[in-house]
Amino acid sequence: MHETQLYFLAIIPPQPIFDEILQFKQYFATHHNSKAALKSPPHITLHMPFKWQLRKEEQLLDYLNEFNPSVVDFDISLKNFDCFEPRVIFVDVLENESLRVLQKELSKYVRRNLKIQNADYKDRGFHPHMTVAFRDLKKAEFKVAWEKFNEEKYSAEFKYDGFTLLKHNGKHWDEFKKWPI
Repeated sequence: MHETQLYFLAIIPPQPIFDEILQFKQYFATHHNSKAALKSPPHITLHMPFKWQLRKEEQLLDYLNEFNPSVVDFDISLKNFDCFEPRVIFVDVLENESLRVLQKELSKYVRRNLKIQNADYKDRGFHPHMTVAFRDLKKAEFKVAWEKFNEEKYSAEFKYDGFTLLKHNGKHWDEFKKWPI
């Protein structure tokens, strides 16, 4: 049996937005005992986690090198907070057709060329966001936190500058390789 590794594809925001989102994650860890979001850098998921054989990692990188999206020059706007009840709180990403096209093209490319499908997620649709608390946020804590963050204001904008392959190291997600535009 060949060893597999977990990977996913995402957009990582630049500084100072990266640190601002990280501070929100740290707030939830400190004030609401929700630390799971700290296991990955701030990001917008383009393709959910998937398993890939470690011995074929170069092949994965080669395939991703060949991906040529039709959209490359666009801005991403973050505005305030939203949630997926009963555990997830996130910084909301404003509706963006270019981002939607990028995600759709990348998912199709991965499915077709790498034969990777995430059956669990196929019916969920694409709802871009930057998670600041999830999975380990207790329902009672969610209610308290959401009362505060429902009113909290946050706004930022950045230029899309490429996507990143993240790799799980057994404890958390690391930025593995970036494909800049």
